[in-house]
Amino acid sequence: MTDWLIFAATGAFAGLLAGLFGVGGGLIMVPILALLLPHLGVAEAVTMQVAIGTSLAVISFTSLSSAAAHQRRGGVDGPVLLRLTPGLLLGAWIGAEVADHLSGALLRNIVGTGALLVAAQMAVGRQPTTHHDAARPGPGTPELFGAGTVIGAAAALIGIGGGSLSVPYLSLRGLTIHRAVGTAAAAGIPIAWGGAFGFIWNGWSVPGIPSPSLGYVLLPALVGIGLFSIATAPLGARLAHAARPETLKRAFALLLLVIGLHLLLT
Repeated sequence: MTDWLIFAATGAFAGLLAGLFGVGGGLIMVPILALLLPHLGVAEAVTMQVAIGTSLAVISFTSLSSAAAHQRRGGVDGPVLLRLTPGLLLGAWIGAEVADHLSGALLRNIVGTGALLVAAQMAVGRQPTTHHDAARPGPGTPELFGAGTVIGAAAALIGIGGGSLSVPYLSLRGLTIHRAVGTAAAAGIPIAWGGAFGFIWNGWSVPGIPSPSLGYVLLPALVGIGLFSIATAPLGARLAHAARPETLKRAFALLLLVIGLHLLLT
């Protein structure tokens, strides 16, 4: 019962963050799952792979809810998303393949470092411009494919939706902040689905993962976290369009700082 309460609380918080910042909530889910999974019978050698794979599986559903909420408010740039998607899918699969071949300790350090980098970006990064520069040419298809591949691989490797990478990129390439956040939320769909299927495929016959599971995806955690994250993602999207979330972003950065240091030092 305690595990399900933790799954519910984690999902509610992750869904709120997904809608608010376009970050997918993975940097919350992965560390909590890394702490919880050994007590659920997951072997230490594959704990991080299961945490990341399960996080991506949750985000595959969370991102649908979050993206739909942003789309209803005109926050998703369809042409940019369409050209970004092939690279995101390829990159996410590559990230899953790489993670399958890394040790749990190295993956733990990578996720911890990623949390610290995102914390720094959110705490001190300049607020992107909120006005589109009509004179600035938008990104072309080759650029979006390359950027999508890099973003997808990095995101899948640490189990996130990639918003912390795609929001700054899209903002720098001319999208307003609300459309950058909305498009990043939608971009989490191909990242999460591509990465989740990669972790399912690579973990299909790996020992040390209790049933019920699909490869590296633990189904009870997927259901418990997923249901509550889907419920709270639209609320986060409403807050993103109604408020300036600088204070919340700095609070989230502090939380990520604690998470990153914990992963790196324990």
